[in-house]
Parts: sequence; structure tokens; C-alpha cells
Amino acid sequence: MAIVGSGPGGLSSACRAAEMGDSHVLLEAKPNLSNTIFRYQKGKHVMAEPGILPLRAAARFEAGTREAILDAWYGDVEEKGVNIRYEAEVTAIARDDQGVFHLSVKNGEGVTADTVILGIGVQGNPRKLGAPGEDLPGIQYTLDDPDEYRGEVIVVVGAGDAAIENAVALAKQNTVHIVNRKNEFSRAKEGNNNLILQAIDDGALTCHYDTTVDAIESLSPDHDSGRSMCLRLNSAEDQVEVHCDRIIARLGAIPPRAFVASCGVEFPNDDPASVPQVSSTYESNVPGLYIVGALAGYPLIKQAMNQGYEVVETICGRPVRPADEPILKERFSVFPWVDDVDVVLDVLSARSPIFSAMNRLQLREFLLESRIRGFDEGASIYEQGDYGASVFVIVSGEAWVEFGSGDFSKRARIKTGRIFGEMALISGRPRSATVRAGKDLLTVEVPRRAMLKLIASNEKVQRFVDRTFTMRALDRYLVPGVDEHELSDVVAQAELQEFRAGEAIYELGGAADHIYLIRSGSVTLSVPGANEDVILNYVPGGNYFGELDVIAGTERQQTARAAIKTQTISVPAQPFLDLLDRYPDIKESVRARFSEQIHRRLELERSPERGALMHFLLQEGMGEATDALLIDESLCVRCDYCEKACAATHGNVSRLDREAGATFNNLHVPTSCRHCEHPHCMKDCPPDAIHRSPNGEVYIEDTCIGCGNCERNCPYGVIQMGVASQEKPSLLKWLLTGMGPEPGAEIKGTSGGNSIKKAVKCDMCGDREEGPACVQACPTGAAIRVGPESFFQVLSRGGR
Repeated sequence: MAIVGSGPGGLSSACRAAEMGDSHVLLEAKPNLSNTIFRYQKGKHVMAEPGILPLRAAARFEAGTREAILDAWYGDVEEKGVNIRYEAEVTAIARDDQGVFHLSVKNGEGVTADTVILGIGVQGNPRKLGAPGEDLPGIQYTLDDPDEYRGEVIVVVGAGDAAIENAVALAKQNTVHIVNRKNEFSRAKEGNNNLILQAIDDGALTCHYDTTVDAIESLSPDHDSGRSMCLRLNSAEDQVEVHCDRIIARLGAIPPRAFVASCGVEFPNDDPASVPQVSSTYESNVPGLYIVGALAGYPLIKQAMNQGYEVVETICGRPVRPADEPILKERFSVFPWVDDVDVVLDVLSARSPIFSAMNRLQLREFLLESRIRGFDEGASIYEQGDYGASVFVIVSGEAWVEFGSGDFSKRARIKTGRIFGEMALISGRPRSATVRAGKDLLTVEVPRRAMLKLIASNEKVQRFVDRTFTMRALDRYLVPGVDEHELSDVVAQAELQEFRAGEAIYELGGAADHIYLIRSGSVTLSVPGANEDVILNYVPGGNYFGELDVIAGTERQQTARAAIKTQTISVPAQPFLDLLDRYPDIKESVRARFSEQIHRRLELERSPERGALMHFLLQEGMGEATDALLIDESLCVRCDYCEKACAATHGNVSRLDREAGATFNNLHVPTSCRHCEHPHCMKDCPPDAIHRSPNGEVYIEDTCIGCGNCERNCPYGVIQMGVASQEKPSLLKWLLTGMGPEPGAEIKGTSGGNSIKKAVKCDMCGDREEGPACVQACPTGAAIRVGPESFFQVLSRGGR
């Protein structure tokens, strides 16, 4: 057998073949083993993940430095007697009519083999920045030794393991920025995730979340900054410029598709980042040609080494089952069909586009992160208004979705292969409907982190999820009862768009040629005022806007702006109008539902001070809030009962500061948690101690380690590090007697020293049946809790 590439998969294959006396040759293009590992930065700590899997290989591997791992592998190659040829780059592979492979080597040598194992990885073709100036001097896509650079301003672009390790190492003797297009490091291993978050928390480097690269420009040598480049960034809030000496882009790599395709290997689609389909034994569509490791979609070292061992066993007639087989078999025990893992994987792939979009190896990894659940018929999976952090894929049976009331109540069936729960996951808003189990319901429940990672990395899955989101949003809010086939014609023309905070989606006076569904974020609708725009309406995630002008047939009567970073799905106006013409009853009901919005608009136009009040609320974070505490200062008597009741309910550490915060027109926003749609505090929690309950509260568990990441990342300053009292608090006792420790006082621990401080914040008193203590304790009714849906009631109250 010929093994191409001495990365983890190829090395493992060669060591197993040598150990068993199987005829083999290992062809490595470089003068060293495993060039990907060799090119890691010096001293890089390599982790042995996934931890749930055992290592099955004839070569050694355990977590350690790059140097230690390479030393062990060189020892294994020598000890096993591996037949290796260095500087033997394979340029072509062809299979003749007799099934023999002929490998062309760049140095002129030729190799023939009965089977070929491709373990070449993907790192030879790095993905570039994709922005003007990406090839300027000073931009590089690898980093060998971070100690070479000192005293520079360096920007690292990327959010994966390589980017994190480069940024942290460079920060020791440079000023470093790291650019992450997402709001968390979801692609990184847990250890690296913790590493970068700690570095950010310590102020060792600066992180730009929700940010993309717009352009890179050269600066003149005598520029005031003293730097050679200007990097322009589009952040969630604004455009940012960073003057720097060097940009290191660690954006992964694109598989060497042209070479692999020239070997006869087929790819599932035209996406340059797609990986070839392989069987459960790693065989491609070309008989006798096997693919392992990152090229097959499994980038982790332990996975690749397991595959290298298994493929040699298969080729030599000693077949073994994959190392993850026992784990998956146990998880699949809920399926009544059969106990064969491969059969279950075949069934899953056939039943849902989510699963069919992944190759077999990716699917196995995905299912290791998910939970397989069955439900009794009629059981509630979740209720309308709940918050959720997972998506469900139906693999057997059916579910029923129930929403609305009165004339707009509806019950619809969700069939096998469909998903549900995606609207809340993407928008950050509560569940828009109740879902109950139908007959024989079996689901795969995918956690938030795994689903977002899949959507970000798989264009086909993203299209499927966006289409489902759009279909349901139209059916839920705009045109309930329209035939699904006709609705599909409208959805097929929809387009996903992204806007920065403050960016105009459309302008006053423009053509009303689209309706917009908010996939995530929120939007304001405004008209010009004397000094600033007057906000007439606020639209939270999961809803739609722009329909009034479309139905009225007028030009745009307002300007629509993203309140925060926002993604919309635009639906062309004409297909929507044609749909209403075919359904006159729906057309009338749609017109009737718009009357409330028109009333709001006219009311605000008559009272511009309410628009200013809305502007104030959005500036104070209400644009992403789901439940916030507000105080009407015309009623507040400054008794501080709200703050004291909070302390008495939460171990004598108050979760709010009444006096702090901004005030406008008697409406005060105290320092207290907003329970954001996409909480900033959740993205950087090493022990995963911050969660969201079904009623929306964002709370911190006792597993908090006191690192302070959440306190630093909250843009509203509502998290503090506090010490809980050993005495069980009692709000009733405090209200009636005033007895107990002074609210807010730090209580020393019983072990002789101060107790460890942990993060504390408002949890909406989620464990109190009576509701939030702050509101309950207010003697005048000045304290209220509101979400975006209550803004107009707040405006009416604050504008009196």
C-alpha cells in the first residue's frame, strides 16, 4: 500500500502497517515528518481531543508540546521500521484497468500500489482574508516562531485554535489584537477557549468580536502612527481602524480539491471547502483509494490516528469497528429499528437534509455532541414563550406546533426530517409556538454551540435553516394558512443580508420593493426630526417590518436602521402581493392586523418626545434586552426597598444599583441585568456556568470559578463579584423585622479567610413563585420589568 502524507493519519497508517509486517511505503513531500505539526509555533501545546474517544494507534500520542510529540513520532518511525521517503511529493495518482495505482512523484520516481491512503491534510492551501489588500507585504498566513517578533502591533484574524495560540504567544512581547467574526470562540478546543478568554480578561490582548475585515491599506513610512498598515474593520457597533505592523490570518485552509479530483475522487458539491464523501471504512468512490484525517472532514489528531489504524486493518483483512462505535451504539439504543450503527447513520442521512449535508465522518462527530430523545405522545417539548438553547431534528414520527389564539390559532404538523426550535436559537427571542409530541416521536436534540458551529461551517445547512426560518416566520406572522407549496415560491426568492449597528436597511423615500424578516438583532423605524431622527417603532428579532409600505403601494415612509448588529431575510414584494391576491381572506386579516401599527405610528408622530424616549431606551441596551428593570422616578420615593429586597433574596449581595444608571424624562434605567437576546456574558464563561432558563432568565450556577470574564464582557456593568452569606436569606424576614446581615455586606467564610468571590447578577428571582423581589418590594409601583414588546406601554407611562 502507498500512504501519501505523514500527518497523524498517514503516520498512524504507516506505523500500523510496519508493526504488522504489511508491505507499504510512506511518501512525504517535505524533509520532515508531519509538516502541519512541524509548522506549529514553537512550544505549542497540542491537546489530545476528543477526550471521549480512546486512542487506537501503533504510534504514540498524548497531550504535550509540539516538540515532544514530533520526537515521539520520529522514535516510532524508527522503532517500527517504517518505510518512509522524504521529499517525495506526489503529483498524480491514476488507477489502471487492472486496479493498480500509479503514483507520480515530483523527483521523477514512480510508485505502484494495490491501495492508496491519502492523508495529505488541507493546510497547504490557506484561506485568505478576502478583502482588498490581502496580499500586501506584512500579511502572512502562517507563524513558525512568535519569539521572532517584538515590540510590534500585530493583528491576528481568526477564531480557531491556531489563531488563539498565535495571539496569546505574540502578546507576551507585542501589542496584539484578535479579530473574531462571531461573538464567541465556538470553533476552538475547550483548553484554547479558556486560554484566550483569560488573556482577554487579563488585558493581555484586545478582542474585536462580531467583526469582519473590510480592507487593508499601506501607510507611508512617515505616517504619524509609525505603522506600515491600516486595517479597516466592520464591528457590531461601528467601523474601526487599527494601525499595525503585521497581520497574521489564521482562517483555516481550503482542501486541495484540484489534486484530489484529478485522482478521480468525487465531491458532493461545488463548494471549494467541501470534503469528499467516504464510506464508514474511509474508502472514496475510487475503489482502493482511502482518505483519512482533515481531508475527510476530521481535523483532530486523535481522530485521524484512529482512522489511520482502522484503514490499514480493513485493507489487510483485519477489519475493526471505529473507535466511537460503542458510544454511538449506546446512544442509538433509543431507535427501535436496528442496533447497527451504520444502518442508523444511513437512515438519519436519508431522513433529514441536516444530516445528509455532512459526510459520514462529520455526522458521527456531530451526533457525539447531540442528544437523542424520544417523547410520549402529547408530551410538551417546549411551550410558547419559553427560551431555548437547542434545535430538534425529527428522525421518526411527528410533532405538532400550536400558536396563536382566537381567529389566528393554528395547529400544524412537523414531519419526519424537519427541524423545529431554530427561530428562537437564531433570533435569541422566546419560542414563538408550543410544540407537542405526536405519535412515535424520536428526535436528535442539537445543543446551541454544535448547531451554530454547523451553520457557520456548512453552507447547505445554513440555507436549509434559513429557508425553514423564513417559511415559518411568513406562516406565523404574515400569511397564516397559505399552502406550503405557494409559500415556497416566495421563500425561494428571499435573500439573507447583514447590517452593522446604525446602518440603514432602507431610507425614507426609497422604493418599497421588499419585506424584511429579522433573523437576529433588532430594527428601529424613524423619520427626520428637528435635531435628530424620531424613532416611531422598534422591531425585535423574529419579527418583520417594511410590509405597510408594500401593501399600501407607497414609497418608504420611514427609515429602517439596525439597532444592533442585525441579520435580515428580505422577501420580494411582488410575489408576496400576488400571494395575497390569491387569498383575499388572508389579505383582509393582514390589513386588519396593521391597524395597531398605524395607530402607534400616528401616536408617536403626534408626540415626538416619545420617540426621544425610545431613542434613550435603545441607547441603554433595550435593543437587545428581553427583560429589564425600569424605575418611574415620578413615583419613586428613594426608599431603596428594591435594592435591599434584592440583597435579602440573594445571600445579602444585591444584584442591582438603584442610583446608578441613566435617566430620561423621569424614566430611570438602574444598573441591573437586561437578560440580552444573545447574552454577552455567556460567550466567555470557561466552566459554562451561565445559562438561560425557559422563562428567559440568564443565571449563573455555583460552578462559577470567579474568573471575572462575564463582568468584563457585559457592556452594561451589571455583573459584580460578590460573596454570599452563610445565613439563608429570607425576604419576608427582612421586610417584617429588618433582622439579618446588612444587605450587600460581604460575609467572611468559615474557613478562616474570605470566601472566594463569584459572579453575581440579576436572575429575575427565577426560583421565587412571587416573581422579582425588587418589583414586589416597591411600595409605590415605581419599579417595573419590561421586554421589547412592552416598549410602547413604557413610552405611554414615561410620556405623561
